[in-house]
Amino acid sequence: MSRPERNVHIAKSVKVIEWLKTELLDQIANLYKGLHQANQSLISDSLASLVIVVYVLARRVGVPYRELDQNVARKLREHTREGHQLEEWYGDLSQLEEYINKR
Repeated sequence: MSRPERNVHIAKSVKVIEWLKTELLDQIANLYKGLHQANQSLISDSLASLVIVVYVLARRVGVPYRELDQNVARKLREHTREGHQLEEWYGDLSQLEEYINKR
């Protein structure tokens, strides 16, 4: 790759990462709106978009999907083992871990 092409590639990558960061904020704002309005459709759509943006952002900054998945699974195990409040109160983390492991 020639120097000008490389510079364009780097600039484009930076621009995409910045766009993904704004997309994260936009979807968080949509999620808050959905929660405020008790709009299940907007809540679900925003959460799905957040998951997608997180995966794409991870890839853009050099974290492979598999590594991200492995880190999520590790975090779930750690938090479950350490008695995280969401686990203690609702069992959310072990349920999520079970769901992910069955996929």
